[in-house]
This record gives sequence, C-alpha cells and structure tokens, in this order.
Amino acid sequence: MMGLTKPHATPAADCLANLATTPDGLTATEAARRLVKHGPNRLPEVRSRGQVVQFLLQFHNVLIYVLIGAAVVTGALQHWVDTSVILAVVLANAVIGFIQEGKAEAAMAAIRGMLAPKAAVLHDGHQVSVDGTDLVPGDIVLLEAGDKVPADLRVMEARGLAAQEAILTGESVPVEKNQVPVAANVALGDRRSMLWSGTLVTQGTARGLVVATGQATEIGRIGGLLAGVQQLTTPWSRRSITSRAGSRS
Repeated sequence: MMGLTKPHATPAADCLANLATTPDGLTATEAARRLVKHGPNRLPEVRSRGQVVQFLLQFHNVLIYVLIGAAVVTGALQHWVDTSVILAVVLANAVIGFIQEGKAEAAMAAIRGMLAPKAAVLHDGHQVSVDGTDLVPGDIVLLEAGDKVPADLRVMEARGLAAQEAILTGESVPVEKNQVPVAANVALGDRRSMLWSGTLVTQGTARGLVVATGQATEIGRIGGLLAGVQQLTTPWSRRSITSRAGSRS
C-alpha cells in the first residue's frame, strides 16, 4: 500500500494522518501533485504483438532450433517417422505457447475493464466527479449502491454497506463492510474495513480513503502476475536446458 502497510488494521483517523489528508479530502492542487508522483490509477497496457509475429516467436528457442536441426538430419536420412514426430513436437509446443499467451492477454484486458471510469471525490470539501485514472492516495471517495470501487479504499464511514468481492475472493455472497479495524493478519476476504478496486457496492453508502491505486491495488497485483506469465516449459525441456548449462560449466 502507498503510505500504509496495513490500513485494514489501522484506525480511520490514523489512516488520514498517515496519508496527510482530511475528511474533506485533498485540495485540487495537492491531488494534482500526487498524481504526478504516483502516476495514474490504471494498469499498464500490455504491448500486443500481431498474431503472426506472436506465433513465430514461439519458435525462438534454442531447444526448438535443436529439434528443427534434428528434423532436417532425419529427413536427409529418410527417417520419415522420426522427422514427423519431431516436427509434431515443435508445432505442438508453438501452439500451446501461442494459446497460453493469448489467454494471459485476454485476462489482462478483462481486468482493465473492471476498473471504474469515474469516481465521486471530495476536493476542498466539495464533491466533484473525476476520471478514475486521476485518483491518488489520500483522496476521499463517495460511494453508493451500484458503484464500482475505483481504487483500494479504507472505509471511513459506512451505512448498511456491502460489496461483491467474487473477483478477488471467489465468495459469491456480498460482504458487509464497516469502518472498524480488524486484526492485521486476517485474510483478504475478512478485511471488512476495506473496499477493493474493481469490486461492486451492492447496498448502502460509504466514504472511503484511497490507500492504493494502479498496480499497488490487489487487482493490480493479480494483473502483474498475469503480465509476467511465462511460456510453458515441459520437464523434458527443463532437463535439456539444465544439461546444456552443466556441460558449459
């Protein structure tokens, strides 16, 4: 979290003090300064390569080069069965890697679509509507039933508040929320004093303090894991790579 390590376990007043803000929110000038410092409240765009290029890059691997070389040799010796098996392995590896990368990119796009486009915040004590990407730690956000939570928030005030958190916890039943601190070591789904970016307010109203934006949010952390997904490596590939490394040493 930006400025707070365990906001769910910290009293609301201390959270405000730690983020140098007030119940009336930041000034417009301070919000602009923090936006420059922390960056926009969004997940980074993944540079999408063309599908043809993405598929061809699956063959850019030392082990694949070795297999293709072996296929050429067996073909020259007219061992057609061996050649066919090797080429089938190479093609299957490329297809699996291509599908895996496509699923990761689709999941990242879906996560970015969960972020709220607009948010009602307090600036200088006045309610204003801002782009969700302009939220910064220390902003005070106003929420009501039907709103999508635009950032990770510490609940300051709550009236009959509940939120749907299935995207993070898998829990299909809305979770009741309040401003009372909870134990520092409780699981994510039991942090009743927090609202998470991308979740939905199903009932009640709330006033929340932004404690994390962008990649620092819980949903941003998941997005980061997806962005770092690596191509599937089989046990045989790992043994081959280890053997080559051992032979060089």
